[in-house]
Amino acid sequence: MQDKSAVVHVWEKLEIVLRAAKQYKNPYQEVDVWVDLVGPNFSKRVFGFWDGDNTFKVRLVATEPGHWKWVSGSNQQDAGLNGFSGDFVAVEWTEDEKRENPCRRGFIRPSENGHALEYADGTPCFLVGDAWWAAATFRFKWYEDEKERQIGPTMGFKDIVKFRKRQGFNAVALIAALPNWAHDGKLHFIRMNNPKKVGVRDAWRHGDTWYAKDVHNEGGRPFLFPGRVPGYEDVFPDVTKINPRYFQCLDRKIDYLNSQGFIPFIEAARRDCSECWKEFYDWPDTYARYIQYVFSRYQANNCILSPIHFDWHALTIPSREFNEPANLVIEKYGPPPFGNLVSANSSPSTLINFGTPREAKWLSLHQIGNWREHDYYWHLTEIFYSEPVLPAINGEPYYPGFPDDNPPATSEDANFNFRSSLYGGFLSGAFGGHFYGAQGLWGGDVEEGARYKMWEALQFESANQIKHILAFVMVEGLRYRDLQPMADLVTPNKAGNPFGYRGWAFCARTKEKDFFLVYFEKDCPPTTIRGAIPFAPYQARWFDPRKGKWFSSDPARVEADMIGRIKTPPFPSYGEDWGLCLTLIK
Repeated sequence: MQDKSAVVHVWEKLEIVLRAAKQYKNPYQEVDVWVDLVGPNFSKRVFGFWDGDNTFKVRLVATEPGHWKWVSGSNQQDAGLNGFSGDFVAVEWTEDEKRENPCRRGFIRPSENGHALEYADGTPCFLVGDAWWAAATFRFKWYEDEKERQIGPTMGFKDIVKFRKRQGFNAVALIAALPNWAHDGKLHFIRMNNPKKVGVRDAWRHGDTWYAKDVHNEGGRPFLFPGRVPGYEDVFPDVTKINPRYFQCLDRKIDYLNSQGFIPFIEAARRDCSECWKEFYDWPDTYARYIQYVFSRYQANNCILSPIHFDWHALTIPSREFNEPANLVIEKYGPPPFGNLVSANSSPSTLINFGTPREAKWLSLHQIGNWREHDYYWHLTEIFYSEPVLPAINGEPYYPGFPDDNPPATSEDANFNFRSSLYGGFLSGAFGGHFYGAQGLWGGDVEEGARYKMWEALQFESANQIKHILAFVMVEGLRYRDLQPMADLVTPNKAGNPFGYRGWAFCARTKEKDFFLVYFEKDCPPTTIRGAIPFAPYQARWFDPRKGKWFSSDPARVEADMIGRIKTPPFPSYGEDWGLCLTLIK
């Protein structure tokens, strides 16, 4: 049990271990365990999870300094689980310790106006993330030692984290369990394009499936075999039987990310598992149980949680059907007790697929994903103006090198396309952040014949440029939180192909009309910016998104005309993309 004299830091994970006195046929399904936790401005029931054998754990954090107390309980008459108690004292981190690791500032939450993100201590947080969907698997190798390995075939998870940290990343997106991970792409696309011609069982056998070969880590696979699908017991596991050892291996990766200042975005499972799950297992109850397992296991980590990775819409199970199990979790167990935001990688957007929190009770962070051309950035603007207000991120934007008919990931064209998604998405409303992704890395490609191996993908030039967004976002400090996406203030703003990355412009402006940020894709024509204060003078500064530099040594002075129009100053050079800041001269 927890030592009563324990002293921990605020927002530092604390684990309470309970040992069941009784034996259970399926403890994962049968037993709910919890502690009632009381501390400064806090009084909640915090649920735990089964972790193998007769072991149950409850993970918690103190949200404020002071004295905290807990008492254990369960839904069973079990002397090993009920009635234990303890207390601990939480102390604050020093400012130096917080600067060393921003996760010590507390879990991220919406800013006061609801459109951006900040840590619990009020420090702004703009997510600069990377998509490592297969990070829970063996493809992202885990070494216990601290030896640094070069980026290449022998690199490990820690090396990848440190490499991305040096590039300015602070978040990683992953899927907790990938029992539906395979590389049999041909039959997968047959299934997606001809859903009525391929039965559910054949789809699972041959598609982007619960195929067993690629989903394991050092602890095995996330669920146990045999499964219940007739004729495919060795392919589709029994999703009512969890394998804690698999998740114990994932725990150390999540903890390591937090130790390096990274915020994991943890999605419970990938969407295509749902069809077979719903046909052969009790839906929504068994899926709700799995969501709750993932949430309770990682609720004490500084992370974003998600009930589903819904990155493709061509399923027989509609997206809103995932609201049923996810809402069940909220109704029975409550929202994450320490305030973890809950979202979903969603194609095209969480708003379209799941609705607002009035319908999706679990949802507290919006995002768009997996529709990549600039015509789709508008979904972020739709989210911005929806009610109730929630922050938004661009969750799965343009991936250099993906799909295969896109420019090579190492080309300047790919860099242009990436910057379009980064800056165009931000100015369309992604004030919470942006998740990068690259072919070869998101799936952890290591096979012979892969277009890009994961160590090659790590070194694409586009990833070196993502950190520059912070200089653009923070040009006027926290004023970016007050911006409103208004692309039509630029005229013309859609001179290129809607399903491309050239010739469009994006704009966001404050309500006071004293601060504009604009991004011009490559091949934009000369433009006019409207919506300024009539006759008012503005300072115009150009931004180079390739180098993250403002041309501030000699900013131009421009004036709005009688109806608030400003003729854009000449681009520093044509044939490139540029950012522009206009600030009112007072």
